[in-house]
Amino acid sequence: MKEGRVLRLRLGVIGADDSLAIIESAVQEFPEIECLPIVYWREEDIPDLLLPHLDEVDMWLFSGQVPHAMASQTGKIQVPTAYVPHIGASLYRTLLHLSHQLGIRVDEVSFDTFTAEELGHFLQEAGIAEGFRWLKHYEGAILASELADFHEKLWQEGKTKAAVTCLRTAEQELLRRGVPVHRVVPTKAGVLSVIHMLLRTHEMLHFKDTQIAVQMMEIDPFRELAGGNFSTDEWQNAEIKTMEKLLRYAKYLQGSLKTAGPGRYVIFTTRGKVQEVTSDYATIPDLEELFGIRPDLVTCGIGIGKTAYEAEIHGGTALLHAKERGAGNWMVFLDDKSVLGPLGREEQIAYRYDSEKLQELSQLTSLSVMTLSKLESILKKRGKQEINAHELASHMQILPRSARRILIELESKGIAQVVGEESPNPRGRPRKVYRISL
Repeated sequence: MKEGRVLRLRLGVIGADDSLAIIESAVQEFPEIECLPIVYWREEDIPDLLLPHLDEVDMWLFSGQVPHAMASQTGKIQVPTAYVPHIGASLYRTLLHLSHQLGIRVDEVSFDTFTAEELGHFLQEAGIAEGFRWLKHYEGAILASELADFHEKLWQEGKTKAAVTCLRTAEQELLRRGVPVHRVVPTKAGVLSVIHMLLRTHEMLHFKDTQIAVQMMEIDPFRELAGGNFSTDEWQNAEIKTMEKLLRYAKYLQGSLKTAGPGRYVIFTTRGKVQEVTSDYATIPDLEELFGIRPDLVTCGIGIGKTAYEAEIHGGTALLHAKERGAGNWMVFLDDKSVLGPLGREEQIAYRYDSEKLQELSQLTSLSVMTLSKLESILKKRGKQEINAHELASHMQILPRSARRILIELESKGIAQVVGEESPNPRGRPRKVYRISL
């Protein structure tokens, strides 16, 4: 970027030829936005048109539902996206032309894209007495030929006088087949509204990325030393080496490091950077490969907050949760009071403290909201409501007898019921299977 140039957001726009001009005209009213227009002629070309520009764009805007769905199916877009809806002024303009200039009523027209509910509501609000009769709604992407077949069949059977489509390629196909067709194109007002929404979304995500994140880490470097008796020099050398490694890690996070007591360290950075190095709180950074820190020696709590104080409090809470599970575990406490973890483990779950439903259940039972929330998350992750004590113990990292006490307590309050037994081996004691209804 040239020196002195104002940093602008780059908006990628993918659309049909007739829509693209309308969208570009609207973008010109936003001096903070630079437009990257991309025209498509076939929906199947959209992924190939999109992929080369993924790293160049801050937001994506699509001219309709189908190109948006085609792009979303790539799974590659990591920035805010939106498409211009065709309901509202866009559709009203088309119907006005059909009625006043061509004398065609709504019940003589076939429509596509809209849901029956939104189209019916729109006609009611527009004061159009006659209702629609022919509509093809679809979710996501659809072939232009499929829409053309729908409209052409009705027209050939004499049931309609014209087709109204939202898809440019369907319009072209219908014109080729000789079917009277009218295209709903975006209005400038509609485009302006969507761009405003995209800007608000971008600002919200940027605010989240710049929230404070605190990594509170407990490291036991002395487990690498033989025996249990350390000299003062060995102790100091081990701590110095740990500090050197963590300073490199803090620099990698673009953050700052401070000590918080023997073996405890705090790194201040941003939420966006932590999400990046943990792959959205899914994994633990490769500390050993990058910084020579053995991961089994590190227990970490990550706190997210709007202020450094809030993030540090959340980091301490997350560390307590991580220590409950043992050395080498990482947990996250977010600003919405939800807890994630342990990172990088198969048993990773998300739970929270502020559920009114679980607070009521906690008062009914002897179980804490945290225990109930963990249980709820485990059942959701498993995709079923049935579980036995050993499975629950494994997910919660507790003893099987503690898990049995939880299930028995839920059963006594009518929240769980025994629905069967499982025998892990012929000589083993059968395990009760409980169905839980939280």
